[in-house]
Amino acid sequence: MNQPAVQTKPVAASKSKTDTFYTDVIKGLRSTPKRLQSKYFYDAVGDKIFQELMDCPEYYPTNCELDIFANKTPELAKAVIGDGDPFDLIELGAGDATKSSYLLRHLQQEKMDFTYLPIDISTNTINYLTVKLPLAIPGLRMTGLNGEYFDMLKKAASLSKRRKVVLFMGGNIGNMPVAEATAFCAELRKHLSPGDMALIGFDLKKNPETILRAYNDSKGITKRFNLNLLERINRELEGNFNIEQFDHYAMYDPETGACKSYLISLKDQLVNIGKETVRFIKDEYIYMEISQKFTVMQTDQMAANTGFKPTDRLFDSKKWFVDTIWVAE
Repeated sequence: MNQPAVQTKPVAASKSKTDTFYTDVIKGLRSTPKRLQSKYFYDAVGDKIFQELMDCPEYYPTNCELDIFANKTPELAKAVIGDGDPFDLIELGAGDATKSSYLLRHLQQEKMDFTYLPIDISTNTINYLTVKLPLAIPGLRMTGLNGEYFDMLKKAASLSKRRKVVLFMGGNIGNMPVAEATAFCAELRKHLSPGDMALIGFDLKKNPETILRAYNDSKGITKRFNLNLLERINRELEGNFNIEQFDHYAMYDPETGACKSYLISLKDQLVNIGKETVRFIKDEYIYMEISQKFTVMQTDQMAANTGFKPTDRLFDSKKWFVDTIWVAE
């Protein structure tokens, strides 16, 4: 049965985000090779640029998964409803919830007893969803959780003892190398009980040119998205990056399925960040992000290795992307 709509304030992580951001940036730029964590792409400006990227014809993953959620909604709903018992639908990295809204509306129409808990590191995103979704989907019960995934999964467990269905979509599992992605799934399993579910979106291996164009688009949106992280450091951490002295480089290895993005220093230079100074050598790179691509067999093996049983797969019309349904054993 439908529950009364509940609109709550986002639950924020207690740790100082600015201090953590600064610590992570300095640690990453002191490492060899230099690196920055891709989770910090998503401030208010980064969110806006990423929306542009999702609308870019070359960036196919969003449309592929949207194809699944828009055209196979009943199948998705049937998979997550299970025996029809009440459940919490938890979305990791909810973004603007465009795709999950198809599922949310269908579950509402089926009068299912569920609560939606979007988790996102972006305060801007959670504030937006908290206002938007109860208006767009009348009767929706939701609580926005603002913070790191596993911290907020603990929070979700403290809010309710009901069955959990976790959505991890958009190919975000590919933002980690395979070993880290496997460790992530194992950690996710620790936060779930037997019978809980995970719906995970995997971008599949395909023509290398198709993949590379998605991360090196002709309009330079991906380049702006990467460079915005340097600008965010300038804005929030008293940095003085000269953005014109860095360029974006992307590459894809069809053998391993790894698509990686870098920022390249175009000259010898010193960059100040707060009280720290970081030296860059000409042509030195900052490792920014990986977008790992998988085979279906790899996804099944990952489930088996991390305490899950794969029970269903839903593909887009091109079979470029798959949403897998796993049940915690």
